[in-house]
Amino acid sequence: MEEDRQDVAEPERRGWFTRRSGWQKALIMLGALVLIVSSGVAGGGYYLVNRYTDKVDRVSLLPSAEPAEAARSKENWESGPLNLLLLGSDSRAAEPGESSPIGERSDTIMLVHIARSRDKATIISIPRDSYVDVPAGGTWKGGKNKINAAFAYGGAALTATTVKRLTGIPLDGAMIANFAGIRDLVDAVDGVNVCIPYDVKSTFSDREWKQGCHDMNGDLAEEFMRQRYNVPGGDFGRIKNQQLVVQAVTKKVAEKNLLYKPLELDTLLGIAADSLTVDQNLDLRDLVFAVRDIRPGSIGYATVPYTSADLRTPAGAAVQLDTEAAAELFAAVKNDTVDQYLAENPQTP
Repeated sequence: MEEDRQDVAEPERRGWFTRRSGWQKALIMLGALVLIVSSGVAGGGYYLVNRYTDKVDRVSLLPSAEPAEAARSKENWESGPLNLLLLGSDSRAAEPGESSPIGERSDTIMLVHIARSRDKATIISIPRDSYVDVPAGGTWKGGKNKINAAFAYGGAALTATTVKRLTGIPLDGAMIANFAGIRDLVDAVDGVNVCIPYDVKSTFSDREWKQGCHDMNGDLAEEFMRQRYNVPGGDFGRIKNQQLVVQAVTKKVAEKNLLYKPLELDTLLGIAADSLTVDQNLDLRDLVFAVRDIRPGSIGYATVPYTSADLRTPAGAAVQLDTEAAAELFAAVKNDTVDQYLAENPQTP
């Protein structure tokens, strides 16, 4: 195990939350949320969830549902599989070599599938530069664009409509990670040990993570997860790095048995509450019961299949999704057979 230096130059770390890092923050907050509320009733967590329910921000994130769809979603919350949209908003202007000509874009677009059995979940990342049909909404007249443009033009509602059209999967709820506490979260569990299957060189400092396991505090974990240019697969490598950190966080929470330690659990719930905005119709108590039996090893991760990461489009270089393979994944989510799909189509590092 290699232990990294725990100091990060102040100019590198200042303002990271406000400037970017949607993917990693949303992933960690979602992973933490699942871990915090899972088995939380036994650890006094349900009382704490009740206490923090009123502290999360609530806004309308999903478009109005037709009566039949609303009724189906109600049934799903009672006894069916659940599919939640998780977004992270971010300005791309601060990333070297990039600008945001339109405005704020969604750096995180993920489907969170909770199985009907309520004992496992899968977090499915949709690449932010996926070139898809974005329906008309807000100031957008409709047509092909990168999927993260939907947030810039029409906010969460247009993003939800775009995801639903792309996947064919109705949504049972939505959340936005606003990321005020990523460093606090990692530091609250006294750091994480991240095992990396390849070398990663930082573009923000002279730090380099060799293949192997590394101890990271909040600052180091955030710097690691921001890497895009010196990591295998570019943006897809960054997604993998973020998933590795989430796995490390969930493992640490379980190892330290924090769900059963009221003071530590209270701290984690406070961080989660400060970092999430939820749809006005999403009942956090229902979410607690939906994920309370999920364990760290039962959280799967996937990325929508693609054929090219350098598709030339009027919107710039984009990701071309693998239509056939993506359709199979989306069908597995709809049929609640995503575990079988992933077993037959393992994700490559």
